Amino acid sequence: MPRADAWAVDDYLSYLLARASHIVASEFHLEVRAAGLTVLEWRVLATLADGRPHSVGELASIALAQQSTVTKLLKRMGAEGRIARSDGEVDRRQSLVRITATGRHALGTLLSRSKRHERSAVERLDACEAAALKSALRKLISSG
Repeated sequence: MPRADAWAVDDYLSYLLARASHIVASEFHLEVRAAGLTVLEWRVLATLADGRPHSVGELASIALAQQSTVTKLLKRMGAEGRIARSDGEVDRRQSLVRITATGRHALGTLLSRSKRHERSAVERLDACEAAALKSALRKLISSG
């Protein structure tokens, strides 16, 4: 029996989250790259897919990237016609980003494939466990 004060990596939350994320995401990221997108492009387009505009800062936070990296990516995606930028309604300096028809086309079937991939990833969990996992992760994210 391990000592009560023993530290084990397989019981460390940060490690468990990182390992689970790697296992779950890596297979789908292969599909993203096969569709001709980078993982960052996928994250940006998937975030914008519901039609709501987002600021560059919001996109960077959601896409897990530095704002300067996302700014460069958005410039390229804008030149390709995948996104459109406009001034914010309250603050004209606040640029808002929207997906375009070209961006939706670039997403192709990745949104539906991501849902199928998610179902496969949580198939060992029952519906309550899967819902509890998502709820717990949302709480951790919102407290950060």
